[in-house]
Amino acid sequence: MVYLVTGASGNIGRRVTEALITRGERPRVFARAPSRIRARFGERVETVQGDLRAPSQLAAALEGVDALFLVSSGPELAEIDALAAKAAKAAGVKRLVKLSALGSRAKGITTAVARWHADGEAAIRASGISYTFVQPVGFMSNALEWARSIKSQGVVRASTGDGRIAMIDPDDIAEVATIALTSSAHQGETLAITGPEALTYAEMTAKLSAAIGKPLVFESISDAQARSNLLGFGLAPDLVDALILLWSEVREGLVSIVTDAVERVTGHKATTFDQWARAHASEFS
Repeated sequence: MVYLVTGASGNIGRRVTEALITRGERPRVFARAPSRIRARFGERVETVQGDLRAPSQLAAALEGVDALFLVSSGPELAEIDALAAKAAKAAGVKRLVKLSALGSRAKGITTAVARWHADGEAAIRASGISYTFVQPVGFMSNALEWARSIKSQGVVRASTGDGRIAMIDPDDIAEVATIALTSSAHQGETLAITGPEALTYAEMTAKLSAAIGKPLVFESISDAQARSNLLGFGLAPDLVDALILLWSEVREGLVSIVTDAVERVTGHKATTFDQWARAHASEFS
């Protein structure tokens, strides 16, 4: 099998690439900046330079490929997914695994990111290629953005109110995606994956407090306050927008769902927030 991975410098694509290498594979990586990929993976991967928005470059990268892991983002997401699906279908790719988002499955989708993914999924279905959609909820690693205020003030601030979310460990996301990529067992499926329990941000703050052995306080704030704080910390505007969107979804109860898909696909229970917090405690203290 020949695997093509996109987004290999990102949170999930990097983990999928590492998982394929661990399996004894030498995946092909499609990237705009091959030097970054080579710096991380060396000769353990085959690197092909290109942009998902350039059909001819993608078509060349897909030659001889059996399975494609697709990571796309931004307002052009649906167009990118359509181009990728068309190129993969023409190249004879057996299956396409798309990293999507849990919000794209909701009726009456309200957020831009969820709409982009829903449109991307629709384009992939329309292409006729065999697919699997992996739809994670918010990543536990998003909590690392709280490290600055935890270290300096012992506080976590967010505009999530009393809303709940079953955040998921990125390692679990990548494991599910890798299984879908390397096996035909989940073709045609939409895998909505979450952590094992839906928690408020106050509850997650308490769990982090226990993990690092330091008293912490959760402070509920407005979206406007949240945006100002995040920009003041120097976060990129697109990341700030993504976080504000996620927090509004949490507050409005749109992402409180809990599924057993991680256990069903991998054979083990999803990582709890307590486990993740203990594993990353040093990054908050």
